[in-house]
Amino acid sequence: MNKLLALAMILFLSSKAMGAVKTQTVEYKDGETVLEGYLAYDDSLPGGRPGVLVVHEWTGLGTYVKMRCEKLARLGYVAFGADIYGKGVRPATPDAAGAEAGKFEGDRPLLRRRANAALNILRQNPLVDTTRVAAIGYCFGGGTALELARSGAPLAGVVSFHGFLDTPTPDDAKNIKGKVLVLRGADDPYVPAKDIAALEDEMRKAGVDWQEMAFGGAVHSFTNPEAGNDNSKGAAYNESADRRSWEAMKTFFAEIFK
Repeated sequence: MNKLLALAMILFLSSKAMGAVKTQTVEYKDGETVLEGYLAYDDSLPGGRPGVLVVHEWTGLGTYVKMRCEKLARLGYVAFGADIYGKGVRPATPDAAGAEAGKFEGDRPLLRRRANAALNILRQNPLVDTTRVAAIGYCFGGGTALELARSGAPLAGVVSFHGFLDTPTPDDAKNIKGKVLVLRGADDPYVPAKDIAALEDEMRKAGVDWQEMAFGGAVHSFTNPEAGNDNSKGAAYNESADRRSWEAMKTFFAEIFK
């Protein structure tokens, strides 16, 4: 009977822990532009924990990045999904997503400003230890996380998942305050060899503490099941690369947040 009671208590406590993640939509602004982010945290934990900014893919802040925020909350972080595009701007087609992403990739000061606006919201959260904050991003968001670091933002580290690597201002890498982890598909057709070489050169010249992992057999969007499984399309989900990259991020966080 005691064993059954103990098991029941474990299951009860586990269910409480699973249900402890709280989420909410957060409106904020960049100038006159209204933005709508997504906050996730475990309210059963005490304050003073690390914060992680999560930047969306080219389709805008949607269910995928919200899911990632919730996973981070279950790991004990306060996660905030940034909204780079603006409230209600959620492209529904590849052409529309490419056009929207292109506005920001072609205007890096605007991209950095939107990312910093989201970072400020995260840092203002009373649950966040502002000495332990990181940024991660996926595809468009991975490149955005790197640009945020290049802007000199107070980050302990950044992680780019299959993100764009190019920048018009590589000398800005001297502004990077934290460590950098780049996770990419070894066969990603959207990240050319010249961009990889340029990033490595940029990091070396600036003396950044950086790491890079390439996952064999993986193309673009390898962490997103919605990308399908056809590598010939250039973007496809890869279960092993998804799992390994997430574990690499967790190891990286254990180092920068210790």
